Amino acid sequence: MSISIQTNVASLMAQENLNINQQFESQTIQRLTSGYRINSSGDDAAGLAVANQYRADISELTQGVQNANNGLSQLQIVDGGLNNISQMLDRMKTLAAESASGTFTGDRGTLNTEYQQLITEITRQSSNINLNAGGSYNANLNVYIGGGRTSNLAGSTQINVDLSGSANAVDATSLGLNSTSVIGGGSEFASNTVTNLSNPNVVFNQTASSGSVSFAIDYADASGAVQNKTVTVNASVGGETGAQFVSDLNSAITGAGISGIAAQIGTDGQLQFTGGGLLQVAATDTGLVSGSEPVTTGTSLLNGGNYQTAPGAWVTFATGETQNITVTSGGTNYVAALTHTNGDTIAHTVTALNSALSGSGIYAVATDSSHIALQGAKSFTVADAAASGGGSVFGTAASAVAVTAPTNSATSTGNALNAVTAIDAAVRALGLVQGKVGAGENQLQYGIQLAQSQIASFSGAQSSIRDADVAAEAANLSKAQVLAQSSVAALVQANAMPQAVLALLKG
Repeated sequence: MSISIQTNVASLMAQENLNINQQFESQTIQRLTSGYRINSSGDDAAGLAVANQYRADISELTQGVQNANNGLSQLQIVDGGLNNISQMLDRMKTLAAESASGTFTGDRGTLNTEYQQLITEITRQSSNINLNAGGSYNANLNVYIGGGRTSNLAGSTQINVDLSGSANAVDATSLGLNSTSVIGGGSEFASNTVTNLSNPNVVFNQTASSGSVSFAIDYADASGAVQNKTVTVNASVGGETGAQFVSDLNSAITGAGISGIAAQIGTDGQLQFTGGGLLQVAATDTGLVSGSEPVTTGTSLLNGGNYQTAPGAWVTFATGETQNITVTSGGTNYVAALTHTNGDTIAHTVTALNSALSGSGIYAVATDSSHIALQGAKSFTVADAAASGGGSVFGTAASAVAVTAPTNSATSTGNALNAVTAIDAAVRALGLVQGKVGAGENQLQYGIQLAQSQIASFSGAQSSIRDADVAAEAANLSKAQVLAQSSVAALVQANAMPQAVLALLKG
């Protein structure tokens, strides 16, 4: 290499290396003080892009965990409200079961007051937890958690808890409870002259030792056969309350061997009869004080739980006369063929009809000496063919009668029994909603666990790319400091090299 005064190559090389070593030292100090290996795009552009994606995912998942926790809290609030409603249904079931007993002697009106208050409270609480019909939670609830990178973001990043529709609303109307009650609804005598047997001052009184009320009761026994029995309640000198009279009447009914039929004082104070097999009651009174008797002479009733055709006029079947009566119930036809042999008397005609109707739940009864009615506790239709000759039951020409099913207030226990059925359905419906809410809670818990696992994994991946290796950088700092110091020393020597030229010039 030539010796030159103009260009000190060694010095330039020392300066270049000094600059590199100082940059290396500065970069090492920056990494140690920031904790990051990548502090600018130039440090590692490709690594920074990957690390930034992980950081964005971590931010998304962190908020997603917060969203899921908020959603979980709301579902827990809803769950608590559903548990309250479940407890209220338990109480309603107790009230309905109590009222559904034919031997209940208390005031069904009192039971119904509490029952209706529970219905109102169910609706109030369902609105409070926003799960009433149309409430803000009566919808498909979406909770965004994140963590998915597929094209179907809605499926991979969200948890859906579907509480939409009337089937998932838990207000009283949606549960089918709004129109239910446990109040009594037995059947009364049409011409009842006593307006308030529940008034303690109303008495069944007889000043003499005679006087009674007799009740002719038509009913279907356990085998389905129509029975007729008469029970009598004797008047008491000095009088007795309506409750005492009803107690005496029920004792007489039981004593006559009639099961499943009972008398009661209705919520309006009237005398009522109830019982699934009850067909008809006719009452007669003798020698009672006017205005005090509970029934009027000659009145009759059908139990509200059993409907009937209008009584048809019966005409004796003579030789050669026939008529077919077709009763349709539950899709099955029951045909009674009446002739002069089985329709010669009204009693024989009733027997023939009931024989043909065996197993149908429909019964024929003679309402008086010349009229027959068909009665039953469910819907049925009656068609009578044209009679040949003068004999007939419901008419001389073909006709058809549709008989509707009983109403909810058919008996004193009818409303309560319907309420029991409705509450059972409500319990099932509420259980389905509770199942969906519980499944949603579990799903959110699982979603939180996955998101937290992803946060930890993504954080580790980001750290491996972006964070500084402190041990390595500490070693690099020592290396950079030594190199910088040696570069300075070498530069001093390089700068001194041109002075050798002077020795050449002295000679």
